[in-house]
Amino acid sequence: MSFLPVEEQLEVIRRGTVEIVPEEELVEKLKKSKKDNQPLKIKLGCDPTRPDLHLGHSVILRKLRQFQDLGHEAILIIGDFTAMIGDPTGQNETRPALSEEEIKENASTYLEQATKILDEEKTTIVYNSDWLGSMQFQDVIKLASKLTVARMIERDDFSKRFEANEPISLHEFLYPLAQGQDSVHLHSDVELGGTDQKFNLLVGRELQKDDGQEPQICLMMPLLVGTDGTKKMSKSYDNYIGITEDANDMYGKVLSISDDLIYPWFELITDIPVDDLPKYKEKAEKDPRNAKHDLAFTLTAMYHGGAAAKEARNHFEQTVINKEISDDAPTYEYDAGEEVRLLDIIAETGFTESNGQTKRLIKQGGVSIDDKKITDKGYSITFEEDTELVLKVGKRNFCYLKGK
Repeated sequence: MSFLPVEEQLEVIRRGTVEIVPEEELVEKLKKSKKDNQPLKIKLGCDPTRPDLHLGHSVILRKLRQFQDLGHEAILIIGDFTAMIGDPTGQNETRPALSEEEIKENASTYLEQATKILDEEKTTIVYNSDWLGSMQFQDVIKLASKLTVARMIERDDFSKRFEANEPISLHEFLYPLAQGQDSVHLHSDVELGGTDQKFNLLVGRELQKDDGQEPQICLMMPLLVGTDGTKKMSKSYDNYIGITEDANDMYGKVLSISDDLIYPWFELITDIPVDDLPKYKEKAEKDPRNAKHDLAFTLTAMYHGGAAAKEARNHFEQTVINKEISDDAPTYEYDAGEEVRLLDIIAETGFTESNGQTKRLIKQGGVSIDDKKITDKGYSITFEEDTELVLKVGKRNFCYLKGK
């Protein structure tokens, strides 16, 4: 294929990128790639530790897609072997290892969702158990000799845990080595990762050099700040938006973010052309309300299509702006004389994922009955034949409660 001029490729690659180590080597690789008409091998490893992907994951997946669109080879590594180790990166303690069954199930779901972003036909999918699983113990010893304990302790999360006198298991030192060995096996030219993966990516460079290979470029992307406006997006913090979430929920959740996140989200997780980004940045600063609606519509359309995005916008205007209840709001009926906990009712509606989330919403004033906020987590309703109530959970979920 015919590659774009190097500077044009760099403009795309630099979009939203925090650091490229070293950028001058990337420039040389791109020049050689164009001259030889040979795509670069772009590596992204993912451990299927959880089955569901959120918009935070999409930051790095979209960067891999950009490399695909530039004509380079995208290699997605499913870390079915490394997931059994448990990577502590970005954690204050070890991440628990998973069973083979959990890994296989998560990997299947992960791939199905990841290909909503990547071009599936142009993505090379590999499993690192294919080469790491066949290593003998003597191979592991040889690999472990490549780095010192002092070098390992340089990793930020290890050093913090060491200083805090928190345990660090020896097997955790093997994780960066295993990830680096992936790069050696694949002869990767570029490896992508979040800023929390920098140490592991640099280990890959060292192992490639030791193997006589031209070392990979390490490209780091920022960690997307979640809907709470403070912490990185994570299911653990309940500040995430899943890429498979219902269109109405996705649209509404995007509108809940703080104004200072509007432009970073446009830059990192949408396909808005680079040349148009300044316009969106200006709108985010001068007219954040409408800019946020633009962002919500753009993201919802990306994952659900334009028609669903329009319906979601109309649903939001109807149920939140105009404070009307949608015609298709569900009805839940209970026998007269029956006393039902509000927690159980909300669990039946499926408006929240757990009682814990429901309790947090109640505490935050996010649950109301007939426009009256409910602040008691133990609140219950005794139904009569003429009972007819409107339950609102969060900003967008409504239903009728009736006695029969």
